[in-house]
Amino acid sequence: MKKTDKKIENAIVGSLTEVCDIALKGIDGFEWITHFVNYSNVPQSLSVVCIFDTKESLLNVVKSRKDEELRQLIRQKLSTVDIHIKDVQKQVSFDTEEACQNVNGGNWDERFR
Repeated sequence: MKKTDKKIENAIVGSLTEVCDIALKGIDGFEWITHFVNYSNVPQSLSVVCIFDTKESLLNVVKSRKDEELRQLIRQKLSTVDIHIKDVQKQVSFDTEEACQNVNGGNWDERFR
């Protein structure tokens, strides 16, 4: 990893850690957050995945529109480190521990492929 890539990665991780801390306190069922990025094409290639415990929790989040709040929080936190997501609907997605367990036997590497 190049020095500039490491700086970008650290900025993304720092921002998403802040999002995670806020979401853990304020959004029922939220578990963790991860991301994928091609450093030669930031921010267009950035993909953020928010993980919830169950499908029911995720459905409740969508019903209460907390998913949109979470997307905007991600957008806001990343913009503070000069990473501007263009299409937050496309670049931020949601998944559940339950679905990974049921479909992929809990293997996240397989699920994210």
